Amino acid sequence: MISSSTVVNAVVEKLRQALARGQWRSGDMLPGQRELAEQLGISRPSLREAVIVLETLGLVRALPGKGVLVLDADTATSASAPTASAQASLADVLELRYTLEPFIVGLVAQSANSQDIGQLRLTLMDMREALEADDSEAGMNAYIAFHQALFALTTNPIFQSVVQQTGIALKQSADMLRNSPEHLAARLKENEAVVRAIRERNSTQASTQMRQHILAEGLRMGIALNVPDEHRHP
Repeated sequence: MISSSTVVNAVVEKLRQALARGQWRSGDMLPGQRELAEQLGISRPSLREAVIVLETLGLVRALPGKGVLVLDADTATSASAPTASAQASLADVLELRYTLEPFIVGLVAQSANSQDIGQLRLTLMDMREALEADDSEAGMNAYIAFHQALFALTTNPIFQSVVQQTGIALKQSADMLRNSPEHLAARLKENEAVVRAIRERNSTQASTQMRQHILAEGLRMGIALNVPDEHRHP
């Protein structure tokens, strides 16, 4: 049986592709719910959920009593993502990561296949090579790529949108990530522990390792995150 979330994600992707092709342009109204649901072969409730996701991504806007307006995707992206990340402090970014990433790696541990794990290990190899070459910039890029690769293994488009903003904020704080070879070595060791748990399909351990990593990352940056007490001593 196909879950409703799978149907919604598939519809979101179809509509995003149609918008990218220019099937509907900025300023156009999408077809009415009944017509569009019939075209896509889905229920109207699933279509409504997909529209909510597209609205969250800044691609459309639901106008009560009128329909769904297509927005300028480039304008929406440039107006929202950079502004939000620019206003966020590094502590804000770490709090967001602490909230999302342990949950995401728990899901990934349940569903990742050997190819997915191989991709994660490639990014870890990039981190190791950067460490051996004492290349702090390459190490930072590989570190961010690892976490982006984790998010890419989810089918939730909102998670994927959020990681884009997280990546922007981390790159803006690149100097904080290029702090020392010892810190890069610690990041590598912690991320390797996450991948081991994913490979063992241990969802709980994967989440715990990610929480510990983000707490340690905060301390390396001089930031003590305010988190629930039960998470401090797993």
